[in-house]
Amino acid sequence: MSRIVGVSTALPPLSYAQAEITEQIAPMIVPDPAKQGVLRRLHAGSRVDRRHLVMPLERYLEPWSFSQTNGLFIEAATDLAQEALVAALSQAGIAASEVDFIVFTSVTGVSAPSIDALLVPRVGLRTDVKRMPMFGLGCVAGAAGIARLDDYLAGHPNGVAVLVAVELCSLTVQRDDDSMANLVASGLFGDGAAAVVMVGDELAARIDSAGYEVVGTRSALYPHTRDVLGFNPGETGFRIVLTAGVADVIDANFGADMTGFLAEHGLAVGDVQRWVAHPGGPRILEAFSEALALPDGALELSWTSLAAIGNLSSASVLHVLADTVRESPAQPGELCALFALGPGVSAETVLLRWSGDPE
Repeated sequence: MSRIVGVSTALPPLSYAQAEITEQIAPMIVPDPAKQGVLRRLHAGSRVDRRHLVMPLERYLEPWSFSQTNGLFIEAATDLAQEALVAALSQAGIAASEVDFIVFTSVTGVSAPSIDALLVPRVGLRTDVKRMPMFGLGCVAGAAGIARLDDYLAGHPNGVAVLVAVELCSLTVQRDDDSMANLVASGLFGDGAAAVVMVGDELAARIDSAGYEVVGTRSALYPHTRDVLGFNPGETGFRIVLTAGVADVIDANFGADMTGFLAEHGLAVGDVQRWVAHPGGPRILEAFSEALALPDGALELSWTSLAAIGNLSSASVLHVLADTVRESPAQPGELCALFALGPGVSAETVLLRWSGDPE
């Protein structure tokens, strides 16, 4: 089994209280003061206390074009990606020159060459490193990225693979757009990055580094949900598609999918000690918990992450994973389920087990 030996996060240095963000951007998004009450109620109900932003708050009031915001994305995303990846490699005790495969994911900006290519000289990756940039997976990409690293390492048991996720969601908020999707998104999403370092099973057996091993993965794409969640590119950038139907998709599918996945490994919900859920928003986390009948507190770290930094799209579930590893060390053999949803609507689930034999 491949093993996660490093996971690290990075956030822009600028951090603002949710109430401050709301007061500043409300007139920009909803010019009519009579309609701003809806935005304020949505922001207040998001369960987000603070968010990190890539620009000073007042700069969001300026009339940015898509080319300008995307140019900023390339510059800032590369910086955050470098910070997260260097920290994750250091944590793993692995040199950049040892990396064989890199996956980069984002849905909040585009670049050719992709950000992973820009990292090669900056971080010291080999020029023959295999690269796979992924775009379009959105919030599910953190979980999907771990699964794709596992796929690669299954065929390269002595290999080193890394995942880098960067999302600058604040750059996608639309001016003068009082659609419900934009109102919700403007109070929910933040900016940040994360990186994961994994090694193949033969290399894992030779190095003295505990970590979560990948027991299994599952992908799901739910039909007739295209218009539930996603982005529509336009002249002013990426306009978010976000409906209340996401929770309905979870209600209809997620419980059966997760229990079926666990059953394939001879397990039930009660056998899993830790749950790493993408903090998509209050209703999403509630739907996850209800679908699995989880005990109170099972998703506490996801709720804490949502409050502290908001929803970081693909990077969010990796932030929760980093918090899980850092705040409460696992015992040998302990099981963890990591999962997220994204556009499609799609789902990715990864079953993890802490290395070592149970005592």
